[in-house]
Amino acid sequence: MIKESIILAGGLGTRLRSVVSDVPKCMAPVAGRPFLYFVIEHLLNQGVDTFIFSVGYKSDMIIDYVNEQYPALNKQFSIEAEPLGTGGAVKLACSLVTEKDVLILNGDTLFKIDVEWVSGFHTSCDADCTLSLKPMNDFDRYGVVELNEDASIASFKEKQFYESGLINGGVYAQNVASFMQEDLPQKFSFEKDYLEAYFDKRKMFGIIQDEYFIDIGIPEDFEKAQVELGAGSQE
Repeated sequence: MIKESIILAGGLGTRLRSVVSDVPKCMAPVAGRPFLYFVIEHLLNQGVDTFIFSVGYKSDMIIDYVNEQYPALNKQFSIEAEPLGTGGAVKLACSLVTEKDVLILNGDTLFKIDVEWVSGFHTSCDADCTLSLKPMNDFDRYGVVELNEDASIASFKEKQFYESGLINGGVYAQNVASFMQEDLPQKFSFEKDYLEAYFDKRKMFGIIQDEYFIDIGIPEDFEKAQVELGAGSQE
């Protein structure tokens, strides 16, 4: 099972400025705790035991919180001197990974995937990258991912209104060596410049995980998280 993780925690949270003070997005207070707490706790509960925090904006705030709240955690910090995009952040953090595969996820999204199931699927497919996909209805905030019959990625479709579809939940099982050998720039988007550019040239698969999902990137969902995570009513 994949037990090492990269948490992308460098986001500025500009769309949350109306409801949250000037803090990294993953540190936005939800139910009395930084949102990052819920992400870390889910991974610990799933058996993940090694953490690499990819930080940039106000990194000291995240580093201090993690060191104080989780002093015994097996952790490292990958610090961006300047914004590198999600892809550049992953590339920098991957230099610290010690295992063959790593779990990559966003610090401002909680997707309660079954890590053991994803890990087994990823390994059985000998995949370069495995995306965890969330079924969703009546949405326009996300694009849609389509799968072939063998669960390989068939296409990425743009954001628009969809009655139903599978969205990219932002959690990836990634083969580190195959990613690091790609000819990618220092600054790039993991989603656009890696996933969408290489899905038909590499072994990329999707696994459907109909589990609790919340992305606090906009004020409406930030407020929704206060209620759901505060009440422990995730489904």
